[in-house]
Amino acid sequence: MSHLVTERGTPAGPPPPVHDHGGRGRLVEVVIPVHNEERVLAASVRRLHAYLADTFPYPFRITIADNASTDGTWRVAQDLTGRLDRVDAVHLSLKGRGRALRHVWGTSDADVVAYMDVDLSTDLDAFLPLVAPLISGHSDLAIGSRLTRGSAVVRGPRREVISRCYNLLLRTTLAARFSDAQCGFKAARTEIVQALLPSVEDEEWFFDTELLLLAERNGLRIHEVPVDWVDDPDSRVDVVRTARDDLRGMARVARRMLTGAFRAPVGGRRTPAAGGPGAGLPAGMARQLPAFAVIGAISTLAQLILFVLLRLIMGPLWANALSLVVTTIGNTAANRRFTFGVTGTRRALRQQLEGGATFLLGLALSTGGLALLHAAAPGASRAVEVIALIAANGVATLVRFLLMRAWIFHPRRLGDRDEGAGSPHAGAPRTAPGTGPRTDVTISGDGRAPAAEETGGTL
Repeated sequence: MSHLVTERGTPAGPPPPVHDHGGRGRLVEVVIPVHNEERVLAASVRRLHAYLADTFPYPFRITIADNASTDGTWRVAQDLTGRLDRVDAVHLSLKGRGRALRHVWGTSDADVVAYMDVDLSTDLDAFLPLVAPLISGHSDLAIGSRLTRGSAVVRGPRREVISRCYNLLLRTTLAARFSDAQCGFKAARTEIVQALLPSVEDEEWFFDTELLLLAERNGLRIHEVPVDWVDDPDSRVDVVRTARDDLRGMARVARRMLTGAFRAPVGGRRTPAAGGPGAGLPAGMARQLPAFAVIGAISTLAQLILFVLLRLIMGPLWANALSLVVTTIGNTAANRRFTFGVTGTRRALRQQLEGGATFLLGLALSTGGLALLHAAAPGASRAVEVIALIAANGVATLVRFLLMRAWIFHPRRLGDRDEGAGSPHAGAPRTAPGTGPRTDVTISGDGRAPAAEETGGTL
């Protein structure tokens, strides 16, 4: 199969250009990545081909992406290309769903690229609503969601819980705004996805999640479609291994976010309010929230691990207090450096002591939650205790961020102003006669601890 690679870096905005595909409008390429799917491949491709040929109003192409199958999958794929028009196949010698999608999407000459799982668990009636916003130019990527209002899902409780926990983790730790990262039913404008692909590192199951997080980070618009979805009981996904790899991928993306390296050469959309991602938020908050969320998730996980270990030798209230003391010190230091961009040792002790106030808040909330739990349910299990701690820490985390932003790391306090907030000189650097601005507090050049006029006193 031969494709033309389109130019990278085209900004989002207008509809994709109309290519000449037989004079019938924009071409949509549907990729089906497969690995050892000899048994179901022919029936699924025939069903999809018949549906698109009968109902889809745009020209289409179905591409079977065989990634290192060891059974008869490639033979079946070749047979289908000979029997059905508008069906192509490509064979990769290495395994990986992300690798297969990268290969086909990265060399596609279609206007819109999509993919769906070979089991066709998603009702095909959702396909036109999936790609229509991309063809019109309204959106840049589109995903099917099993977790949004209007979806209808049939699957076992184990996979339901795992899926919901994974997407909740993405929202709380990496500030994701999409609802379902894992549904095998996605599409994108080709010039957009080809600009994103070089910055996506994963080649397997985390590929989807990383692509979506990168798109959001670059201000692109992701359209969600509620889907009807029926679980495939014959799914051979290794849930434990996939979950482990996903957590590793999240940690890698978090590091790239913290260092500012999670970027791609594609222009985001400008919003009417302020002209960019995070419009409507107070200045500076859009870049602070992701870092704070990542640090908070790591701190919460560390605190829960310490709590469980300390519970082996002491009661729940003391275990909670001691684990909070340890993690609060690390949390304050990490937010000082990465969220608010303050380096150097000056005022570090004072800021740690002020961070102790947030420790007392978290201690009060979590201790009160544990006390209420044991009063209402004496003898509650460790698992229930951990759930109660997570809920209390969630409330404490929100308040902690507001206190850090408005008090501990407020720009006026970082500049050691003598004037009060109401003074006309508040917010201006204090200088001695004949000297320049103070430089004993280092503020990073990316603006994470910006001048007072950027953040003002708002939250």
